[in-house]
Amino acid sequence: MQERPGADRLDSFVANPRRALWVLALPILIGMSIQTLYMIVDMFFVGRVSPEALTALAFNMPLVFLAMGVTFGLGTGITAVIAQAIGARDRVRADCAAEHAVLIGALVAALTTGSALVFGVPLLHALGVPEELVPQAWSYFRVLACGYPFMVLAVFFRSILSGEGNVKTPVMIQGAATLLNIALDPLFIFTFGMGVAGAALATIVSQAIAALAFIYLLFIAKLSYVRFNLRNFRYDPAIARSICVIGLPASLSFLVMSMGGGVLNRILVEHTPDAVAALQIGSRLDHVVILPQVAVASGLVTLVGMFYGARRGDLLRRIVRYAMARTILLSLAIAAAFYVLAPGLVAFFTDSPGIRSLGVGYLRVVVFAYPFIGVSILTGRTLQGLGRGSPELWLSLLRVILISAPLAWAVTFWLRLPVQWVWYSSLVGTVISASVALLWLTAGLRTAINTIDEGAPLPGDQTVGREVPVEATAEAAEPA
Repeated sequence: MQERPGADRLDSFVANPRRALWVLALPILIGMSIQTLYMIVDMFFVGRVSPEALTALAFNMPLVFLAMGVTFGLGTGITAVIAQAIGARDRVRADCAAEHAVLIGALVAALTTGSALVFGVPLLHALGVPEELVPQAWSYFRVLACGYPFMVLAVFFRSILSGEGNVKTPVMIQGAATLLNIALDPLFIFTFGMGVAGAALATIVSQAIAALAFIYLLFIAKLSYVRFNLRNFRYDPAIARSICVIGLPASLSFLVMSMGGGVLNRILVEHTPDAVAALQIGSRLDHVVILPQVAVASGLVTLVGMFYGARRGDLLRRIVRYAMARTILLSLAIAAAFYVLAPGLVAFFTDSPGIRSLGVGYLRVVVFAYPFIGVSILTGRTLQGLGRGSPELWLSLLRVILISAPLAWAVTFWLRLPVQWVWYSSLVGTVISASVALLWLTAGLRTAINTIDEGAPLPGDQTVGREVPVEATAEAAEPA
């Protein structure tokens, strides 16, 4: 049988897990850095339109975060299932999972776009957008919603490649698309006079090109380990269930965080609309520390899935400890730098003294949460790699719904404290949820390793309804 591209990745990852983590994480980090640069540049251009335009963009973020959060959550499920299949050397299951990813992606794209266009304006009102800002906010969201299918498919194709350990290709595609987005922003916003709608159109055009590039590489050039045979597609409920069990809780956790963002905007408006813009600036800067955390966590999903599928409990424990230690150290370093440089960083985005002051206050509180954010992110992704998606959802509910949002509401409407106490509320929620996450991670790893040691079936071993070729069975029997 002809060897597929990337068929030897598992062996190299097993031979040197620490190197494998950075082989996976660094390209993701580069791609996310370019994406963060785009977010900063995008806000820079929109901020030069008017302070009102910047605030209108800020009110859109919870809705955008919700739509893409559902996509990224399911994408993580796709990555984990494919990684487990490859770890078990089950080519048929890997191919089947990729085919189901395309089906799920098409459904998510249709539902997301339809819901956004029908309920967009009522949702903006529900988020507390001032009436005078609704036209600008809707002009951005309406245009962006029309391009959701391209964005969803691009994420799902990237998740397929990440599951097989190929992160360089999607990073190159998404990086090129992001640079194109940056170039198109001033053209559409200023030259064509489209304002905030121009920023949305630039995003759609770049993501459409990225989706087409993925389609060419996966379906025409076939430069991937997985293979698609959609003409003979057979729905496998076990595959779909595995993806959804891991991915849907992650998607719902994004829903929780989106709701939390909407509630937070509603609370901040009671102080001043400038606080909403300050939060938006601070959140964009938060990405500088969150992106390496997510990059490491994304690489960890692939490795944990592969090592779990290969029944290598020793490698599971080793790589999780290594990733956690490095992430905490990096987060502490960035937090210290941001605390010192906060005034200059915020001033880059706005000339408004009020927004500057609020933005600096936000950063100098939230930086203390950075290491704890890293703990929570790595915990959620590790457990997803083990086939458990619900912990991330419960941790999000704990942090946002049970702690941060009620505290922020209380200090604003009951105690009438300054806006600074809203930032403290977020910090408290993050610290408590991270402490619970560590306990959950310890228990999850212990259970997974015991399952491996006892020789019990793993989640992927229970897939039924498919004929497994002799080659796949023979490979699965080989030691890693």
